[in-house]
Amino acid sequence: MQGKLDPVTETQQEIKRVVQFLYKCKKCNPCLVGDPDVGKTVIVEGLAAKIVGQAVPPKLLGNKIYALDMGRLIAGAANRGEFKERLIKVIDEVKISQGAIIIFIDELHTLVGAGGGGSALDVANILKPTLARGELKCIGATTMQEYKSYIEKDGALKRWFQSVDVLEPSIAKATEILKGLRHKYESFHGVRYEDKALVATVMLSNKIIRDRFL
Repeated sequence: MQGKLDPVTETQQEIKRVVQFLYKCKKCNPCLVGDPDVGKTVIVEGLAAKIVGQAVPPKLLGNKIYALDMGRLIAGAANRGEFKERLIKVIDEVKISQGAIIIFIDELHTLVGAGGGGSALDVANILKPTLARGELKCIGATTMQEYKSYIEKDGALKRWFQSVDVLEPSIAKATEILKGLRHKYESFHGVRYEDKALVATVMLSNKIIRDRFL
């Protein structure tokens, strides 16, 4: 695992909040809420790096984070019954781990039917009892619009998932993130990047690229 995750530089506060929720006895499921491309997945990767580096509270030491790929779970299922069986097997594996497995669900809102499809509704209904009993530790991620449209309107999911706001990084913060990644790209491309080049990259990106976040 060492060296495979990007360095965690400017997401410490968000990771700290995620850890605080995971450490609770009840309502221990954080949901990262923010615009696309602001770094929600990076926060989960940062938490994984901290677990590997044993830089987390004792309760989380040795935990493993698995991303639940709904597309692969649904693919090839002949019917809703087969899909449900697959999901229950995943849940059973999590239960057997006795809290050592954390499930990451990107696009959490799809569990409550966004985009249509009966299977999405089944996922939420199957997960709810497990969440209620505290048998599943889960990190979700979604946008603010989708959180309000789907999660907030589902009383049970709103109770069990605690929102963690993830904002677009400022120019200064984006620059520090880029500095943290500098060595990785210098090694890959066989070049050196001066600080002023990184600052210029962030400034120009903020000025020119209008359809994405820093």
